[in-house]
Amino acid sequence: MQRWRHLLRGGLVLLAMAAGVGSMPADAHAQSRQPRNVILFVPDGLRADSVNAASAPTFARVRDQGVRFANSHSVFPTLTMVNSAAMATGHFAGDAGNFANTVYTGFPVSSANQSVTPMIENDAMLREVNDHFGGNYLNEETLLAAARKAGFLTASVGKVGPAAVYDLTELSGTQTIIIDDAAGHAGGWPITADLSAAFQKAKLPVEAPTRGDNGKAGDAKSPGTKIANIEQQAYFTDVITKVLLPRFKEAGKPFVLVYWSRDPDGTQHNQGDSLGQLVPGINGPTSEAAVRNADANLAAILSALKTLGLDSSTDVVVSADHGFSTISKDSQTSQAAKINYKDVPAGLLPPGFVAIDIAKALNLRLFDPDAKGAPIDFSAGQHTSKANGLIGDDPAAPDVVVAANGGTDLIYLPKPNAKELAPKIVEILLGQDYASGLFVDDSLGSLPGTLPLSAVNLKGTAITPVPAIVINFRSFAAGCGKPLMCAVTVVDHTLQQGQGMHGSFSRADTSNFMAAIGPSFRAGYVDHAPASNADIGMTLAHILGLQMARKGDLFGRVLTETLAAGDHRGPQVKQLVRSSAPAKDGLQTIVVLQVVGNAMYFDAGGFPGRTIGLEKPVKKSTEANPANPAMTHQTERARTATE
Repeated sequence: MQRWRHLLRGGLVLLAMAAGVGSMPADAHAQSRQPRNVILFVPDGLRADSVNAASAPTFARVRDQGVRFANSHSVFPTLTMVNSAAMATGHFAGDAGNFANTVYTGFPVSSANQSVTPMIENDAMLREVNDHFGGNYLNEETLLAAARKAGFLTASVGKVGPAAVYDLTELSGTQTIIIDDAAGHAGGWPITADLSAAFQKAKLPVEAPTRGDNGKAGDAKSPGTKIANIEQQAYFTDVITKVLLPRFKEAGKPFVLVYWSRDPDGTQHNQGDSLGQLVPGINGPTSEAAVRNADANLAAILSALKTLGLDSSTDVVVSADHGFSTISKDSQTSQAAKINYKDVPAGLLPPGFVAIDIAKALNLRLFDPDAKGAPIDFSAGQHTSKANGLIGDDPAAPDVVVAANGGTDLIYLPKPNAKELAPKIVEILLGQDYASGLFVDDSLGSLPGTLPLSAVNLKGTAITPVPAIVINFRSFAAGCGKPLMCAVTVVDHTLQQGQGMHGSFSRADTSNFMAAIGPSFRAGYVDHAPASNADIGMTLAHILGLQMARKGDLFGRVLTETLAAGDHRGPQVKQLVRSSAPAKDGLQTIVVLQVVGNAMYFDAGGFPGRTIGLEKPVKKSTEANPANPAMTHQTERARTATE
């Protein structure tokens, strides 16, 4: 790990020890080791302010009767696979290596049409990537793997991709049960004969239904879906309530179960309520129906627990992977927006605008990694098919690889000339109005206007390719008076303006819904201390008495203040601002964060005025970082979470 991070972490440990808080061993307040069951319910993309007694009564009840996490955080980049890995391992992306949903693998993935930039929310692609990196591409032990080894029954159900991340080292189906979109279909995870018989007894098909009309995203002229993901999620809920929970009850052994609800995320992405318009954006009736759908799924699971007599011994943790924003495709500086395309409204950004702008500025060719390296002809109004791009003279040996991820793009520089290219690409991006914050691999040196990857826990022990540059895109509020509910983000994706996306470093995307209820948790408690998805895996392992092996040191904390048998003193919270040295035009990448002990919580990052959460210029610090002169940081007052 970088020297500056060790200095910072060491200083924070000393501060915590001096305050008498944060220096306790992980099991100092361990729960009694009587068997506990745990259900982790992930309502993908659920925003905290979407939950109220009318719209989501079950989520509201868990929040109000159990623990309400009032200062919750997604892990950046605020993407599904990043946060599934964080919840599964307790580690940030710098250790777990899941830097995004679409990544550069460094090898052609056969199940992705030989692409080197697969979108790994796919069982076949995930299996192939996992095998390539030694059978555990996360390089850290996961919650279900540790629980399985300790004798717990384990299962993961729901959205394809993140459901499998919780136990990638055991995919035979004989131990951890994985039921996702591909269940019963070619390429899905194996289902044992006895489990198949249990499905039949419950009058459920082994084959998971498709999303149907909910999966229709529309296009520039046709709106997307107007219905929530009702049928598919009803199936997953039935699998849990009619097969798995009765099976666990009959076995008489403690269990750990993950349910990853695609709603409201999938519906908010594809909703057709606001084609081309920023209002209502993701706040229309279709998105509201998706929130109700996920809420109904949780209600059915809680009801089944009570019917089976498992409610008094089961902890239920609800944690969304990220927040959400409405898509903008506006830019006044992008050369890509000045090209005419058949499938993009005039003047708007096309899919792959970052790749186009970099290729044009460097005077290099652009190829489509998702179409077997097909060349892109700008004069013919072409763009890449999935927004990713290979830049250089040869698609088989590109100088630059762009992996597009909605509110965040990753840039990889696979050749030895990375140190020469990086400053040029940074200069290009600093000139674009859609950029709001740049993070550069520490090995490439200090570049004015940028912060190092290590500043946001993206540089650690990962064994997958590490991006050279991470771009955060501009975000702003559409004017409803609630920035976290009416957030808009410029997005590099095939979806349309007015639909939904996440991934950015805005507070609207880092703010997620979190709540917990059960025998291990305090009742009616509001936790004002920061909490993140990296804390989820650590806290659940603590409750279950598991000792998860660690390789990296970018991990979360046990949320002891929320536990019935935990330390009920409010932890000391430090508020920090990290800022880069200014670029020639004065732009600085700023990150606002909170710290408890060694655990870090990133509120927002980017250029002040271009990111929700950084609306006002942040006061510059004069305290230079000793290991990185291009970065400064400011320490504000320490406080306790109970203030």
